Amino acid sequence: DVFEQPQHVGHKKIEFHISTEIPAVLQINSEKEEKYGKRVYLYATTEEINNTGFGRIFPAPSSNDKMETEEEDDEIPSEFISRKDLEKNRLSREEMEKYSVFKNYEPGDPNCRIYVKNLAKQVQEKDLKFIFGRYVDFQSEVERNMFDIRLMKEGRMKGQAFIGLPNEKAAAKALKEANGYVLFEKPMVVQFARSARPKQDANEGKRKK
Repeated sequence: DVFEQPQHVGHKKIEFHISTEIPAVLQINSEKEEKYGKRVYLYATTEEINNTGFGRIFPAPSSNDKMETEEEDDEIPSEFISRKDLEKNRLSREEMEKYSVFKNYEPGDPNCRIYVKNLAKQVQEKDLKFIFGRYVDFQSEVERNMFDIRLMKEGRMKGQAFIGLPNEKAAAKALKEANGYVLFEKPMVVQFARSARPKQDANEGKRKK
């Protein structure tokens, strides 16, 4: 026969040779335990933990989690105004009541275009882009194309602007956060732009929805 015949063997005995020597890390901890009590064992130094081969397994502090969520909420490129600066330079409701431009203020019917008035003479399109660009995702070609600023610099419409935003949600957020923002010492009045459609058509559209 070419192959060896398997021989029947009885039960094999498996032996474990365990060293009775205590590792240095555990000895250090046991000495600490005797000296300071059991709680010390839970807080071994980072060097000791690294030497044992498990790496660092520490939970992140909760304060950092809060900071991360705040950053996520306001992930706006630095080329645009921050939410904090908007809030800091915006008039409160009580302050708005003192200005005649806010006397009969109404936001208007929600849509993706907003109307801004009471702009100072020195306001330029880049100033409006700095404020309202934060509501546009410039990585999206569609949103980039929909973002449109028309600043009126002459005639009766001087000091007013129409800004097209990607969607109604962005326009609503812009209105809420930018209305009353003081730009060049003048508070902006931000409203939804009136649609060019007759009111009757607008009402029919609502009913269909």
